[in-house]
Amino acid sequence: MKTTPLFSAGLLAVALTVSAQDRPSGYFDFGKLPTASGGEHVEVSVGGTIASIASRFIDKSEPEAAKVLRSIKSLRVHVIELKDDNRAQMVDRIKAIRTDLEGKAWEKIVSAQSKKEDVAIFLKSRGEEAIEGLVLTVIDGNKEAVLINIVGDIKPEQLAVLADKLHIDPLKKFAKSKKS
Repeated sequence: MKTTPLFSAGLLAVALTVSAQDRPSGYFDFGKLPTASGGEHVEVSVGGTIASIASRFIDKSEPEAAKVLRSIKSLRVHVIELKDDNRAQMVDRIKAIRTDLEGKAWEKIVSAQSKKEDVAIFLKSRGEEAIEGLVLTVIDGNKEAVLINIVGDIKPEQLAVLADKLHIDPLKKFAKSKKS
C-alpha cells in the first residue's frame, strides 16, 4: 500500500503535463499573482463558447465585431488592486511575465511608459496568417495592475475591431499604425 501515494503523484504529474500540452499556442499562464491583504482582485475568464454565443446577439448590428468574437477561444482578465503590501511584488511579477513572454518568442508590439502608466502588449502569431494570442500587461500608477490574455485565431486586420470593442487604447494605436 506504500505505492499508492507515489502512484497518485505520478498520475497527477501526467495529468498536469497533458493539460499544459492541450493549451492553445496563444495561452499564457500568469502564474501566482500577489494580491494585497484586503485588496480587490477581479478575475474574468470567458471561453470560446460564450464569445460565440455573444457574437450571435450582435451579428446583424456589428458583423465585424461578431466575426472577431467568433475567432476568440478564450479571454482572461485579472485586475489587481495595488497596495503597499503587494505593489513591489506585482511590479516584479509583471516584469518577470514580460521577460518570460520575450523568452518564449512572443513579439512585443507596444511599450508605453509614463509617470502614471506602464503598458506592454505582446502577440504570438502564426506567420502573417493569424494572431494566436495577445497579452496585455498594465501597471496603472499606484492603483492597479491589469493582465489580459486573449487566445484565438484572429486575423491581423481584425486587431482594430478587437481593440475598439475591448477598449484597449494602446492596441487601438498600434492597429491604426498598421493600417497606414
